[in-house]
Order: sequence, then structure tokens, then C-alpha cells
Amino acid sequence: MNPDFMLALEAIEKEKGIKKETLFEAIEAALISAYKRNFNSAHNVRVSIERETGEIKVFSCMDVVEKVVNPQQEIHIDKARQNNPLCKSGDILEIEVTPKNFGRIAAQTAKQVVIQRIREAEREMIYEEFIDREEDIITGVIHRFEHKNAIINLGKAEAILTPAEQIPRDNYKQGDRIKAYIIEVKKTSKGPQIFISRTHPGLLKRLFELEVPEIYNGIVEIKGVVREPGNRSKIAVYSHKKDVDPVGACVGPRGSRVQAIVNELKGEKIDIIEWNEDPGVFIASTLSPAKTIKVETNPENKSALVVVPDYQLSLAIGKEGQNVRLAAKLSGWKIDIISESSYLEKAKNNKLQEESSISPPEGATEGSCEKDGSNTGENILEKEGM
Repeated sequence: MNPDFMLALEAIEKEKGIKKETLFEAIEAALISAYKRNFNSAHNVRVSIERETGEIKVFSCMDVVEKVVNPQQEIHIDKARQNNPLCKSGDILEIEVTPKNFGRIAAQTAKQVVIQRIREAEREMIYEEFIDREEDIITGVIHRFEHKNAIINLGKAEAILTPAEQIPRDNYKQGDRIKAYIIEVKKTSKGPQIFISRTHPGLLKRLFELEVPEIYNGIVEIKGVVREPGNRSKIAVYSHKKDVDPVGACVGPRGSRVQAIVNELKGEKIDIIEWNEDPGVFIASTLSPAKTIKVETNPENKSALVVVPDYQLSLAIGKEGQNVRLAAKLSGWKIDIISESSYLEKAKNNKLQEESSISPPEGATEGSCEKDGSNTGENILEKEGM
């Protein structure tokens, strides 16, 4: 190898972080294959590169035996002792077989190996960089589209935004700058594959961490996030300092903080709710913007009956049950909603039934019945299309 090539290896070690010894070992391994391919050799060979000068030598490795069975891999002990008098049966004798024109083949092989190792090292560095950023937010530019997948340019790498991870109302155009959430980084033979999402609840959480200093500093904590991407989302927040309003911190001056996030999500409505350890209080809050009158909780099966004013019933349930569905996901409780008038009528009927009930004769079996078509929360939800 010429001096320039040796200097190039040193430069690669400094710039790419690939150790020169690693490159030497890779080149030696590649030269073994090149030698066998170009010189039709079936011998076991070893290639050695002198680390200071770059001089290349090829050695044929022969097993020293007393009876030769395979002449291409074995050598008789008497012939071996002509090269090394100290040889004994079972040793391996190395005989230099470097071809005169091997330098050109070696140079081309070394060049290919170095280029390949540089590519592998760059892919590994990209993988290491992005594997640490899983569940984090990134900003990229839409580069192109492939089979409905949007390919996002991240600078050093490209990310894939599949149709399932795209917000329905998003209208992507080439050159648009977008924020997305890294859901997975895979290592493949062609380099790392980075999969991102615009629909993951983690994106909303990270956006609030970017926009709200109190969340970033740990003063305000995000307790939960639920989304129906492109339509509505709910986020529960809690303040570790009494003098800091968690909802106000997230909304920002004149709504500037939450509005920036709404704009990034193309108009997705966001309900910011103060978390409370009391399930009844928290469930009532999760149904925002609807107002509630009463919440009856059943901790055993984590279900709740929520009473709302008659004029707030549709708002509490939401379009196609969206509001109550998100509230149930955020709270982790099953929620049934009933209007105030239905609740009072049901309570009145129960009271009348209790007053008119007659104890059964001794030894008789008790029975019960329910009024068909009573306005329970489940029936109301069914009427509303849930």
C-alpha cells in the first residue's frame, strides 16, 4: 500500500471514529478471499499487512504431517524441515506465496473494504443516535412519497410516516416541515429504519413539554393523555406547587401555548384537565366542557354514574360519544351518563317501589324487577349512537 493510503486510514480513524486496527483486520480478511478468487487457490492462507509500512504478504498455511493425504493443505514433515528445522508433526508451517502482481488486486480490495466499513460505521452511528431518541419528538421536512408513506428528511437519516400514523386532516406537501414522534428504530442491512407517528398520544405530551416550561422543569406533571387524532384530545395535568395553576400554565398567556400545539396538530381540539386523586372530582373534570351535577362512583368495578343537566347531556356525551369515550380512557373508569330529569324520575320510582313493596311470606323466594326502558346511562348512550 502506498503512503497516501496509510495516511487516509489515519484520517478515517479521526473523522469517522473507526479504529485503524479494525480496518487492517477487515482488509486482511478481504484479501484472503481476493487471493483465492484470483489465483484459484484451495490452500489455507493468511494475509499480513505490516502496520507501519503497509507491506502486504500472503502465507500458505500447511499442516505438518508424516503422511500426506491432501497435498493442498498438508506438507510432509521432511519437506517442512527444509523451511524450518524445528518443525514437528501437528505444527502449522507458513510459507510465503505473495504473487508479484498482488499489489493492484490488494489496493482495489482495500479500497472497497474501507468504503464498506465507512458506510457501516455511519449507519451504526445513525442507529445509535436515533435509538436513544425513541419516544421523543423530532422535526423533519417531507422529502417524497412512496406508496402513501411520507418519507421525512431528518438530515442524517430518513424517517417513514405510514398512512396509519398520519392525522386524517393533514394535507402533506413536499417541503413541509412537521413535528412527529419516534415510535420505533429498527436496524436493517440497508441501515436504520426510523418509524414516526403524528397520531401517538406521546406526540401531544412532548409538544406540551416543549411549549410549557413548567412541565419541562417538573413543576407541572402530565398525568395522562388520550387522543382521537385530528378531532379531540384530553390531557390531565397536576401541579407540585400550590401557587402554580397547572391548567393556566398549559394554556399560556392569552392561550398562546395551547394554540401553538393546536396549530401544529391542524386544529385538533385539546381539553386541559386538572388531575385530582378523588375519582369523583376527576371524572367530573374529564367530561369538560360539560358541567356535572353529581358523580356516583363504584370503586369495586371502577364504574361511575354521572348526572348532568338536561341541556348538557348531548355535550357531555359528545358527537358519536367522543367526549365520554375520551373521559373514560383518561380516567380509567367506566362512565355512564344520565340527565338530571331521568335521574330524579328513576329515584322517585325506586322510592315508590320501596314504599309499596311487601315482604314475602316466610320461606318464599324474594324477587325483583326493573322498569323496562328506564333511562340509564347505557340506554342514553345507545340512543346517542354509541
